[in-house]
Formats: sequence, structure tokens, C-alpha cells
Amino acid sequence: MGVGRDAVGVMSTTLVILAAGRARRYGGLKQLAPIGVHGEGVIDLIASDAIAAGFDHLVLVVNPDTGSLIREHVRENWPRDLRVSFAVQDQALGTVHATLAAEHLLDPDEPFAISNADDLYGRDAFELLARHLTTRTTNCLIGFQLDRALVGDLPVSRGICHVVNGHLTDIVERHEVHSWLDGFVADDGLSPVFLDPQSVVSMNLWGFQPSVWPLLHQVFESHDFTTTREIQLPVFVGRILHHYPLRFDVLPTSSRCVGVTHADDLALVQMDVRLQVELGERPETAFVE
Repeated sequence: MGVGRDAVGVMSTTLVILAAGRARRYGGLKQLAPIGVHGEGVIDLIASDAIAAGFDHLVLVVNPDTGSLIREHVRENWPRDLRVSFAVQDQALGTVHATLAAEHLLDPDEPFAISNADDLYGRDAFELLARHLTTRTTNCLIGFQLDRALVGDLPVSRGICHVVNGHLTDIVERHEVHSWLDGFVADDGLSPVFLDPQSVVSMNLWGFQPSVWPLLHQVFESHDFTTTREIQLPVFVGRILHHYPLRFDVLPTSSRCVGVTHADDLALVQMDVRLQVELGERPETAFVE
């Protein structure tokens, strides 16, 4: 891809898109699921929103099996002048490992953002994130409302955030979360079972300062993979919050976050994207600012 649009000496704003997932529940390459009005894939709209918000370097973390398909899709469908890099996550060890796989492509002294490749966050969310990374020196999390971060009725996992004075104090990963009657429940054996629809949840849209790199290495290297095969970013953040004086600002957004966790989600997300276009929340075509 292109060499980027940065002037010499100007800080790059980098988004790392975690696209190495195997999509076992979806049953296909959900990063390329055609959710756009003209058949654009999820990563196409994510990249389009990020570029419109001011990000000028996109790093896609892929796996050895499907990475070539994603590379080819990007080569054929994304503008040639975008600065795009690829990293390979050689083992499925979770999103902490995926982030570390991209480290060699990032400036060690600059902040960076992280997103999933199968969740559509909305332009407002990326604008909040880009603004924070270019004007603040703290880590951050884009906080979504639970009732605006679910699609369909099938269960998913969500990181429930505890926020005090705008700062993240704890994050608890809840599983088997789904709608129930006029509310939401988590059938994972934890309490509370019933979740507040206004709960702030993490959808893995983070802004990190470079000071997290040694902590990412430390937590990954000390993790017991015989107990848990993967270690995810919400777990990492939850651990360091209690041991290090790092601040995570929670930036609330009213955007909906829609994704294709299950195959049945595809039609629902397609309808949601079309509604966003009709409401003027996004252009009809990807990569139009």
C-alpha cells in the first residue's frame, strides 16, 4: 500500500485492527462480511470511519490461514494512498498476543488505538478516540451503552465497566449476555444476572499510551496458558488497573456498536448500516469523508 500522508516529523495516528479471529461462531470470514450498502466488508467500513476521523496508519493483524484473503481484499478495495501495514499473529492466544504481534510496526514512543475487525463502532466513536490520542496523555476506552451494543438475541460476551468520575476502575468480562423480555441477562454463573441496559461496556476500542508495551509483555509472559488458552485485552486492563498507577479515561459515546458474532447477525447489521446511511450518519460508499 501507500507510504502514508504524514509530513516528516508529524506524529502518526495509528489504529491496530485485530483481524486474526477464526470466527468459529460465525462460520466464515466475518471481517469481510458484506454489511455495506454496496457489499463493503466490516473492515472496509471500520477503516473508512477511522480514516475520516483522522487516523493515518492502519495496521491489520491477521492469522496465517486467512491473512492472504484479507490482504488481497485490501489491495483490491482500499484506496492506494492509504498507509496500511500487516502483522501476523501466528498462534490464537488472544487479543493481548495479537496486539504484541503488531508492536514492531508501531513507533515505540507514540500512542496507538486498538479495535476489533468485526464490530462497526460508528464515526463518532473513532472521532472521540482520535481526538483523545492527539490531545491527551492518558489511556482511554470508548464506552458504549449495553443496550446499544447488542444485535439479535444470541448470546455474546461483553466487558462490563465500572466508572468513577470518568475513569475506569474495573472491568469484568461477562459471558452469555443476551436480551431477555425488556432487559438483559448474563447466564455465566456470575452476579448480577440481570444487567442494567445503561451499563457501560467495552467493545475493545482502546487508546493506549506507549507506556503499556512493557506491561503487555509482562502480563502475557506471566499468564498461565494451561489454565486459559487466551488472554484478552479487557483481562489485561483489569489486572493492571489494580497494580499500576495508570489512568484510563472512559469516553462515552451514543453510537451503536453492531457486529457479526453469529451468522444470523448479518442481515440485522446490514439493515442497521442502511439506516445509518438514511439518517446521514455515514456515507453510502466506503472511504468517502
